This record gives sequence, C-alpha cells and structure tokens, in this order.
Amino acid sequence: MAITNRIYLVSKSPRRRDLLKQMGINFELLLLREFPSVRADVDETPKPNETAEQYVVRLAREKAEIGAQRIRERHLPLLPVLSADTSVVLDGEIIGKPRSAEEAIAILSRLSGRSHRVCTGVAVASGQHMVSALSITEVEFRPLTEQEVRSYVSTGEPMDKAGAYAIQGKAAAFISNILGSYSGVMGLPLFETVSLLKQVGFSFL
Repeated sequence: MAITNRIYLVSKSPRRRDLLKQMGINFELLLLREFPSVRADVDETPKPNETAEQYVVRLAREKAEIGAQRIRERHLPLLPVLSADTSVVLDGEIIGKPRSAEEAIAILSRLSGRSHRVCTGVAVASGQHMVSALSITEVEFRPLTEQEVRSYVSTGEPMDKAGAYAIQGKAAAFISNILGSYSGVMGLPLFETVSLLKQVGFSFL
C-alpha cells in the first residue's frame, strides 16, 4: 500500500478541519451534494431499527465511499478519503442539528441536568479498502436556567451543531463531566482517526 501524507476530507465542518490542522494532517476538501433542489449524495434518514451507533458509522462509510467515487470520476489523485458523522443521543433518540432557535432551546432544555451520549463514526476509503471506527462519549450537563439557554441560543453558536451545542465554544461552561473523547464530541475523534489513516498507509509523525 502506497504511503501518503495527504488526504481528502469529506466534510464542511470547520471543527473537523481545525482538528486535522491541529494534528498537522494535510487535506483537501471534497464536498458532497446536500441541496434540497439536487438529489443528495447520501440519504441521512435513519433506517428502521437502526441504532445511533450503526447510523453514524453507516453514514461515515457511505460518505467516504461516495467521495472515493467522485475522485475516480474526476480523475483526481488517488488519496485516502476521510469522512465522519456525529449524533447526540438522549433517551435512545438521535438528536440532530436544530432547524430553528426554538428547536435549539427545546433541545438544550432536554439536555439540562442530564447525561447524554455523543456517537461519532469515522471512515477512511483508500483504493478498494474501507476501514471505520466508532467513538462514544458520555457528556453531562449541569442544570441550566431558562435565561442561560436563551442567552446561549441568541449567540447563534448552537445552530449548526448536533445537539445544539459546541463543546469547544461557550457551551463548555455547561458541561460538568465528560467520559470519552473530547475531539469526538467536536466531530472527529483523533485517536480513532489517526489509527484508521495509519491502516491505509498514511504517514503520520
């Protein structure tokens, strides 16, 4: 397997980009179609009886596979393709990104004073090889007042985040305990990511 020190990242998340830069991993963006007027490259609707753990890994693998197809179709350099998907899970329910300020307030009110899970699936496609991993982190919120929730939502920070919060942002003040991967809650668990990249021949450190 050829050794490389560059990858493609299939993600529009600035947090994932920042985490890769933190690790000194060189990447190029490869974005998929997500617009309502055009058929999306990946259907993100959960399947019947699919657990959150299965869901995030499936989406990560599908995005990496589609990314690899795009590379071949466009005759781009054949580099590893990295993708990830993150979901917040409370009471067995997958909680995605809020579609409005009201929904963000409702989500944060549910998370207040409770523990929830953050599941992140990571996948790397390289040639005919596909490897994937799952990160699960327990996050506990302290009780939040209604004013705290509304003030936080008014900043706009929750609006493009699974679970309506950013652990690396102002919501850090809400989190009383975390058990697992901090970077996984941000959207890209670095331990698992580096391990997968090494498996496909990525030259790291």
